[in-house]
Amino acid sequence: MRLHDLKPNPGAKTRRKRVGRGPGSGRGKTSTRGHKGQKSRAGSSTRATFEGGQMPYIRRLPKRGFSNARTRDTYLPVNLSDLEKHFDEGATVDVEAIKAAGLANGHDPIKVLAKGKLEKKLSITAHKFSATAKAAIEAAGGSCTALNVGSLTDAPKASESKKKKASNTIKEADKAEEVPAVDDSKVPAPKEVEAPTSEEKKDAAEETPAEE
Repeated sequence: MRLHDLKPNPGAKTRRKRVGRGPGSGRGKTSTRGHKGQKSRAGSSTRATFEGGQMPYIRRLPKRGFSNARTRDTYLPVNLSDLEKHFDEGATVDVEAIKAAGLANGHDPIKVLAKGKLEKKLSITAHKFSATAKAAIEAAGGSCTALNVGSLTDAPKASESKKKKASNTIKEADKAEEVPAVDDSKVPAPKEVEAPTSEEKKDAAEETPAEE
């Protein structure tokens, strides 16, 4: 094979659609747009879900209930039958071993469920266990170790930080409202004004000129 023998796959390349090139081309005059109307105008476009002005399908559908998909905690399920099949007697099974065996794919926490039977003694470490799965693992002589889930443990920390911020703002407001106490020992006492004596009164009366 040479370079001149290489060709694109059939249908991978198509010719450009040329319109307005005379009636002989089959795409002349109205250029495949038809006569008049909104769609024949230059620059006109509508969204893919536009239904001509009638009530859209998404608004015609009834809406009931709610969804907690944005806030709920999701887990990757791992069954007891899978653990029985992929691990040997007395093995230590942790999150890395479970993912290496291909039993859980993704970044979500792992939860062990009680589907199937477990007859091997396994030391299992996962984020969560169902009550029935935990009882079955311990009945076979194994052990269960639960890990902390980040999304579940971060919530109380966030609430504690909010409480600390609120307490700090309250303390700052109290400090602003407090009036500093004045030490009486440092404030100078007001000077006492002595009352004029009788002789001073006579002198003052002699100095003032009598009214005409």
